[in-house]
Amino acid sequence: MEVIFLGTGTSQGVPMIACDCAVCSSTDPRNSRSRASIHVVMDGLHIQVDAAPELRLQCRRERIMRTDLVILTHGHADHIVGMDDLRRFCDLLGGNSLPVYSTEEGLARVLAIYPYAILERPLVPGYAAFRLMEMPPLLEFPQGTIAAALLPHGGLNTLGLVFTEKSSGRKFVYYNDCKSVPREAVALARGADVVVLDGLRPKPHPSHMTIDEAVAVAQEIGAPSSYLTHLTHLSEHAALAATLPAGIAPAYDGLRIHLNGDGTRVVN
Repeated sequence: MEVIFLGTGTSQGVPMIACDCAVCSSTDPRNSRSRASIHVVMDGLHIQVDAAPELRLQCRRERIMRTDLVILTHGHADHIVGMDDLRRFCDLLGGNSLPVYSTEEGLARVLAIYPYAILERPLVPGYAAFRLMEMPPLLEFPQGTIAAALLPHGGLNTLGLVFTEKSSGRKFVYYNDCKSVPREAVALARGADVVVLDGLRPKPHPSHMTIDEAVAVAQEIGAPSSYLTHLTHLSEHAALAATLPAGIAPAYDGLRIHLNGDGTRVVN
């Protein structure tokens, strides 16, 4: 399994508009954070999780050459407004629609914004087409499974995702955009090789975990490696990394993790 972090920032992105703080002015590329999304490859199955506003740039930067299905964790703008750029992947699938899974709320938002793209095939070559489906508790493919847990995020629930690759048995957890991780979701995540958690900022927020809250959840799950994502400009990468317990680190745009029978390997 390969996990590619396309973006690790908040809805505002980092650097922010009209901000010249030390993080927004930093020359460390790990402090440049586009909106949060990942790309997961399980035995050749390409899964795009969320479609950030920078999706086209993210895919160009990381050379994403294929997408077989899309999972939207929820319908907030920073997770879906890049969806029109998925049109290229419809071309690469032979002009067929892309399966898109989300919550009822997420699908309703997609339908409202992209009514022209809810088709079995693109209206004309080069257009986007989406086949909308509510995310079940478990998606099963020949390459592995994707389990879903509901996570509280303000006034709605987001999808927490657990990927298990069939060939290697490796398990990856992505719990982004959440105020807490319920007991059922903690149980679902146990035994994971890598866990990613929403760790927005040091101070409290009504719909996101703080860094300390995310660290506590990571320690409760007990994975060998955990990463914090959805980071604001209140966190400088190196300074934050130096304060975190062993086995927990801030994620950054362009981080790649390979999980296979030989172990977990971080690339760049």
